[in-house]
Amino acid sequence: MRNATWAVYTMPMKGSPDGVRAVCEQGEWAAMDAGKPGFFALVGGGIANEGEAERLARGTAGAAKPRNARAVPLSWPDQAAAVLAGPPAAAG
Repeated sequence: MRNATWAVYTMPMKGSPDGVRAVCEQGEWAAMDAGKPGFFALVGGGIANEGEAERLARGTAGAAKPRNARAVPLSWPDQAAAVLAGPPAAAG
């Protein structure tokens, strides 16, 4: 088994002002950067674990969405029917 280190980089893409992130082995990054200096931007290098590199590349795209603390599930059917009926009419 070889000990590879990983690099995360961005590359320009039409329609994406920040570019897109990708992962490769550190040696591949060195070759890409030598071939087109300044074209790719290194986000992080020397990462020992490929999974960690993938998480860095994903950013918040794979993160769990925050739950709405105020949302309360309705018990069926009484509360649901009240919500669907709308607010009570004003007496007057």
